[in-house]
Amino acid sequence: MTNNQLAMNTSIVSLISERNIDYTPLQQLLAQQDFQAADRMTLQLLCELAGAAAVQRKWLYFTEVEKFPTSDLQTINNLWLANSEGKFGYGVQREIWLSLGKNWEKFWPKIGWKNGNNWTRYPHEFIWDLSAPKGHLPLSNQLRGVRVIASLLSHPAWSSTSLSG
Repeated sequence: MTNNQLAMNTSIVSLISERNIDYTPLQQLLAQQDFQAADRMTLQLLCELAGAAAVQRKWLYFTEVEKFPTSDLQTINNLWLANSEGKFGYGVQREIWLSLGKNWEKFWPKIGWKNGNNWTRYPHEFIWDLSAPKGHLPLSNQLRGVRVIASLLSHPAWSSTSLSG
């Protein structure tokens, strides 16, 4: 993809936030296809959405995820979608998860987070480019168990008809 195509992709995503969060840094990292830095930035932004306590601890409780504004999650998702040829984002992960009957043991290997009985080790075993399996990114704080990602993938943002991408 040329820089011009990248610029076009990112310009179609509206950076909407109900919490006045600036998504420009995430947009720039994704436009450069620096997926590892964008993944870290995504977690940081999710913590900002959750509030000061989450920012300080640098991780989320699933109960905080449930209170995220729909527009903010859709902004993050649409940025990932627009800059990954439709391969990455929470919406993509949700589609895969639902297609597997919400079965985590099938989901983890399908998106490349687990191989057999072995979890993919952060950060070196993850694939930080477009050769990764569909749904591989963002990582969604996977090491804290399934409750946070289950809350993300079950969020009302995904049932809204205002999803774009």
